[in-house]
Amino acid sequence: MSKRKTRALRPEEEALWQKVIEQAKPLHTRGTPKPAPKQKPKPHKPFERETSAPLPGLESLRVGSKAKQKVAHDFAPDLSESFARAPVHMGRKAFQQLKRGRLEPEGRLDLHGMTLAQAHPALNRFILGAQAQGKRLVLVITGKGKHRDDGGPIPQKLGVLRHQVPHWLQIPPLNSAVLQVTPAHLRHGGAGAYYVYLRRR
Repeated sequence: MSKRKTRALRPEEEALWQKVIEQAKPLHTRGTPKPAPKQKPKPHKPFERETSAPLPGLESLRVGSKAKQKVAHDFAPDLSESFARAPVHMGRKAFQQLKRGRLEPEGRLDLHGMTLAQAHPALNRFILGAQAQGKRLVLVITGKGKHRDDGGPIPQKLGVLRHQVPHWLQIPPLNSAVLQVTPAHLRHGGAGAYYVYLRRR
């Protein structure tokens, strides 16, 4: 292996090399970089409530202070709309007479003052007993209900029995005995009562 011969740079080569050195940037700096000084955490300031003066006219503002009356929240569909959409299962002529109060009920059940636990079995006994006796039209009186505010977070429905009785009449064991349910005419209690037209046994 032959040894490489070294020779001195010519003046023009030396000038070119100096220009390269001046423009070159080092890849690594010698020595280890000094760590950045640790910053001291800022002292924690306790939360301070803003004490700015309220806007003019809002000093005595209270939400609901100008409400005239309490509103009973009822998210269930309106009963009148539900009955208006319900299909008619009995003869049209008899149904119109029923709605106008021209048919006289053959029996009546008054659920006033009962709890749901008392009213449900009483309704079952009455409807099934009336069908067994061959009756076709009975009247179930629920009352319109009273507004009760027990102070709880969930608003109470106005007229719990009035809303619950139509539901009970549509589920077993009463659905097999009931042909039609509609609100009663004013002469028989109006919105606080129901006509229940029974199927023949």
